[in-house]
Amino acid sequence: MIRFVDVHKSYRVDGKDVPALEPFNLEIADGEVFGIIGHSGAGKSTLIRLINLLERPSGGRIFIGDTDMAALPDPALRAARQRIGMIFQHFNLLSSQTVSENIAFPMRIAGEKDAQAIRARVDELLQRVGLTAHANKYPSQLSGGQKQRVGIARALANRPSLLLCDEATSALDPQTTASVLDLLAEINRELKLTIVLITHEMDVVRRVCDRVAVLDAGRIVEQGTVADVFLHPTHATTQRFVREALPEEAAGENVPYQNVSGRIMRLSFRGEATWSPTLGRVTRETGIDFNILAGRIDRIKDMPYGQLTLAMQGANVDAALQALRAAGIEVEELAR
Repeated sequence: MIRFVDVHKSYRVDGKDVPALEPFNLEIADGEVFGIIGHSGAGKSTLIRLINLLERPSGGRIFIGDTDMAALPDPALRAARQRIGMIFQHFNLLSSQTVSENIAFPMRIAGEKDAQAIRARVDELLQRVGLTAHANKYPSQLSGGQKQRVGIARALANRPSLLLCDEATSALDPQTTASVLDLLAEINRELKLTIVLITHEMDVVRRVCDRVAVLDAGRIVEQGTVADVFLHPTHATTQRFVREALPEEAAGENVPYQNVSGRIMRLSFRGEATWSPTLGRVTRETGIDFNILAGRIDRIKDMPYGQLTLAMQGANVDAALQALRAAGIEVEELAR
C-alpha cells in the first residue's frame, strides 16, 4: 500500500543541510500493522510525517497505492489526506469541544453538512471505542486512555484506508497501553485498515505489529517480520530494544557460561511447536543431557512462541540438534 523509493530528508540548519533520514527504500503491505521503532532522534516521526506529506522529502518518491504523493497538486493532496487518519502522542483534542464534537470535527472540515449523518457516524465510533457514556464530556474530564480513544475515533471519522500512529501509547500507563493496543488490533482486524505505528518500545511492536523497521540515526538498520526481528535481532540497536523489552533475558546474558558444562544453545519455538514436547522426545532418542539456563513462553501478536537457553551435554549433541532443526525448531549456538 505504501512504497518509499530512494527517499531521504534533510533540514536546513544555520546554512547547512542536516540529514534526518538517509536514502532508503521501504514497502508496507495493504492491511498490515507496520511498526517503526527507534530511539529519540532516530528519524521515526519524520518518516511517518512523510507519508501524508506533512513533511516533504528532500528526494525520492512516496507512493500510496499508485499515487505519487509528492506529485499531487494542493487540492488533490488535501483530498488524499482525508483518507489518512492520524493519532497523536499527546491526543491534540480541542479542549473547548465535547467528545462528540471532537469526533465530528474532521467530517465537518471535509465538507459533510448532513447533521444526521454526522450524528450517526459519531455514535457508531463512540460505540466502537467504548465511550458512548462520555459523549458530552470535555477532554479535561477524561483520563489519558479515554482521550486517546477519542483521538482514535476522530482519526476514523472520515473512513480512512490508512491509519498513522505517532507514539500513540507512550503517554499512557502499561494497563491503558494494553487496552489501546487491543483496540488498534481490533480495528485492523475488523476494518482491514493498514496501520503504521511508530514507537520506542519493542513490547508495543511485539503485541500488535506484523512487520517492523528499526531506525538508528536516520538509517533503517533492520527490517522484517516481528517474529524474525524479535527472536533473532542482528543489529546492535535492535538487540538493545529486545533487551529492554525482556529484562529477564538481559539478566540471563550475564550468566558466566564458562562455568557451565556443555554447549550453550538457544532454541526458538514458533506457533504450535511451542506446545509440542519435541525437546523431551529428541533428548530421549539421542540420550543427551541438558540443563535449562533461561526460558520464556509468550506471544508475538497472535502467535505463541518460546525460547530456551540450554547447556547440552553428551556424545550425540549434533544428532540432537539435527533432529530439532528437522522438527522446525530454530537452533543457535551461543558458546561451546
